[in-house]
Amino acid sequence: MKIHILAVGSELLTPFFQDTDSLYLTRRLNDLGLEVAAKIIIGDERENLQNAVRRSFADADMIFVTGGLGPTDDDRTREAVAEVLNRPLHFHEDILRAIEKRFLRRGKVMPPSNRKQAEIIEGGEVLANSAGTAPGQWIEVEEKTIILLPGPPSELQSICEALIWPRLESRRRSFLVRKVLKTTGVTESELEGLIDGLYPRDPERRLTVLASPGQIELHISAFSTRQAAEAEFRTEALAGELRKRLGTLIISDDGADLEEIVGRYLRRRGETAAVAESCTGGLLSRRLTLVPGSSDYFLEGFITYTNKAKIDRLGVSSEIIEAHGAVSAETASAMAAGVRHKAGSDYGLAVTGIAGPTGGTAEKPVGLVFTALADGEAIRVEKNIFLGDRSRVQFQSAQKSLDMLRRRLMEKAAE
Repeated sequence: MKIHILAVGSELLTPFFQDTDSLYLTRRLNDLGLEVAAKIIIGDERENLQNAVRRSFADADMIFVTGGLGPTDDDRTREAVAEVLNRPLHFHEDILRAIEKRFLRRGKVMPPSNRKQAEIIEGGEVLANSAGTAPGQWIEVEEKTIILLPGPPSELQSICEALIWPRLESRRRSFLVRKVLKTTGVTESELEGLIDGLYPRDPERRLTVLASPGQIELHISAFSTRQAAEAEFRTEALAGELRKRLGTLIISDDGADLEEIVGRYLRRRGETAAVAESCTGGLLSRRLTLVPGSSDYFLEGFITYTNKAKIDRLGVSSEIIEAHGAVSAETASAMAAGVRHKAGSDYGLAVTGIAGPTGGTAEKPVGLVFTALADGEAIRVEKNIFLGDRSRVQFQSAQKSLDMLRRRLMEKAAE
């Protein structure tokens, strides 16, 4: 079965909005063993929208059209699809009443523009929208299916989970199991060398490498036309081979991010951490506190951006900064020791560097970052040169700091 997704909205053709609906639809369709043949983004102009629908109708067996079902003048999906199918729109009084009641529950009166959302293409089955005002539509024509869905993700997903996926279960082609291995501390080319020969040759398994600054993900998927357990076995067999090759480079194999893994170790050991940041400006603390329940192990964070702050808040010696500079192994070590002492934590993490785009010199270029970890036994410090713009340098700096703590916690767990 060939499936197309048409994402409607002129805003999606700008650099300010992303089409996230098609990502969700593709993932859930893949879960049913159904693959998407094409994704197309179309603006709100009716002629362009009609042409896109005609092309997909001629080529695909099932078409998902997302967006353009709202109450404004530039919401034209209903009208465009109706014209392509040569079917009239019919007004549904019961849908209008439901929309009016939704406004009343919020203490408001429905604007007249919402009346158009009660129009349904002839022969279309109404897909009730419990999360919004625009109902979806399921239309069968010439052994093809066209599904119209509202654009807001919460509304689209609500309709799909309740009404679309249970219905498509009967069209399941196979069982699909996915697993994501996340790695850090290795470049894409280095990782490619480590996993050489592991790319599957059989069509039932796939391995995709997705690289980003500071982290590389290995997406494994396996299909089975018989049962989910078989797909699970195929996925895990490949994951096991990758674990043998990559070892501690792997952060997680359950989709968890680095800060979650660090939190698990700290909570399991009943230990605590505090951080001192300069060039990351609070990013390291933010990542740690993104994890629910992180107050169990994260005590506090210091953003010591200036030399004075490093001296006054962390007790870094002015002589160290004068002799070695704020961006140095010595200063990073003193920051880590200082924050551990101030907070009374088991671990002190520190990061200082030049995030750019200015401030670098021949001796200390943009991207030079020192990360340090202090515990009750020693202080470890690492010199890094990170490439990219300011935000990338900051992210990689925080990533490196967290990974230093992860590796130390793994060492202690193995003792």
